[in-house]
Amino acid sequence: MTAARPLIAIPARFSAGASALRYAAEVAARALVEAVYRAGGEPFVMHPAAPFEASRLARCDGVLLPGGGDVHPRHYGDTSEHEALYDVDDLQDEFDLALASHVLETGVPTLAVCRGFQVVNAVLGGTLDQHMERDHRHHVHPVAVSPGTLLAKTLDAEETIASCYHHQAVATLAPGLTATARSADGTIEAAELADPAGGWFLAVQWHPEDTAATDRAQQSLFTALVRAAS
Repeated sequence: MTAARPLIAIPARFSAGASALRYAAEVAARALVEAVYRAGGEPFVMHPAAPFEASRLARCDGVLLPGGGDVHPRHYGDTSEHEALYDVDDLQDEFDLALASHVLETGVPTLAVCRGFQVVNAVLGGTLDQHMERDHRHHVHPVAVSPGTLLAKTLDAEETIASCYHHQAVATLAPGLTATARSADGTIEAAELADPAGGWFLAVQWHPEDTAATDRAQQSLFTALVRAAS
């Protein structure tokens, strides 16, 4: 009998509509779901309902916090709102922040991507740059990875080519996180827990799913998550 695939929870993203659907939708990026499945995991696209109930994760073996719209600035102590903010959704924020808090407290294996990284940084007390002077939308660039880190071991490299789509970035890294990669302009591109005893956790600011089908290094992030969840 084939062993069951580890169940990887991926919070859905709200969408005003989607092809073949008549009304508003809840979606997950196909490339993201396929990367998890290719790694041997069973993707579970999770309805973002508030208040968050931890019991809903009882059957899940790991979590992937995906990209999406902007986190409202109040969640990291900012009272202003930049005009470039987009797709802010209070319910999405409430659910993602609560889910991130839960996995950090319990040590559930977690990979955080783009917005997911920003959500974790906010939960742990860090801040975000609401709009970068030169944003990284449609931006593919090399990223320098710190030697000896979990990220370097996972990628088996100290440099990787990252496919980015973000106009926000970490401003102040939260206590409890350690930066593990940076781009040439100094942007923090990845982080992990300062205390490894907190469980398996990686966060990247780029979108590894964009190139995972053809880039073994990017696919390795999903493979590592599924292995940690096994």
